[in-house]
Amino acid sequence: MVESTVLWNGVLTFGFSLLGWVVKTYVDELKRVTILLNKTREEMAKDYVTKDEVHAEINRVMTRLEALDAKLDRLLESRANNRGK
Repeated sequence: MVESTVLWNGVLTFGFSLLGWVVKTYVDELKRVTILLNKTREEMAKDYVTKDEVHAEINRVMTRLEALDAKLDRLLESRANNRGK
């Protein structure tokens, strides 16, 4: 009876120790992967622009193109008026 209790305590101790080691290993790996994911996100933010930034830049370029278009229209009209005189 005493020997079976000692044996059972030993098996349970070994089992829970093994389970604890496995869980700790997985938790440590999860922490490592989380850190790597955060670093990847930070690096991607340095290299890529957001949709809002792209839209702002496109709007700025389009505004400049519209201004150039208006200037070209005025230039062509003034040339046409000078030829007609």
